[in-house]
Amino acid sequence: MVRAIVVTHIVMMTLMMIQAKAWNTNHVFDPCLDAKVQRYDGFTFGLAFSTKESFIFNETQLSPCDRRLLLAGSTAQFAMFRPKVDEISLLTLNGTQFNPNMAGGYMVAFAGRQYAARSVPIFVADMTNTVTSFTLVLEFQKGTLQNLYWKKFGCASCTGKSVVCLNHTDCAIPTSNCKGNGGAVDCNLGIQLAFSGTDKNEEVLNSWYEVANLRQYSLRLYSNLR
Repeated sequence: MVRAIVVTHIVMMTLMMIQAKAWNTNHVFDPCLDAKVQRYDGFTFGLAFSTKESFIFNETQLSPCDRRLLLAGSTAQFAMFRPKVDEISLLTLNGTQFNPNMAGGYMVAFAGRQYAARSVPIFVADMTNTVTSFTLVLEFQKGTLQNLYWKKFGCASCTGKSVVCLNHTDCAIPTSNCKGNGGAVDCNLGIQLAFSGTDKNEEVLNSWYEVANLRQYSLRLYSNLR
């Protein structure tokens, strides 16, 4: 009887593992390859940090996956994430080797090969200021990534002695106040991620609308500066 119970537990665990594996239908882990996804699949995308001009080739912005940009031979830095589709995520970047200012000060989000979807370059840091809070929306059409958008919400949340407003759109911290430059402020980057559009089953992705409607309850990444 004990043996039967053990076998039953093993069978149940096996079924759970098979079911969990089946939930994720996307087995593409390279951000420079194409993927077609459904809700709750893992989806891999990348972030590239470099100068604004380094993302341009013959007056056209290319994906960081495009070798014509020659990012691999520069001071550019890269990061990869694999969030679940249509779940609101808060991504963070930190570490002693990560320095967006030294990399060039601008950030581009990217994924895919055929469509080569990429965001516009967005300012992160220079010798004067560092922006630490971002919102990124991944837009899909029938499960294929079409666009990546940076969303801005103005300077209403720019509170604290160490926070300044840049261009009436971004809250920033003086770079000299960051721990990596001898200051006392934690300047790790935080990216709130959401999704819009439709998945490969044509189900609507709603997480961006949830972020937009509940913005007043969003995490305030500057609350520790008050």
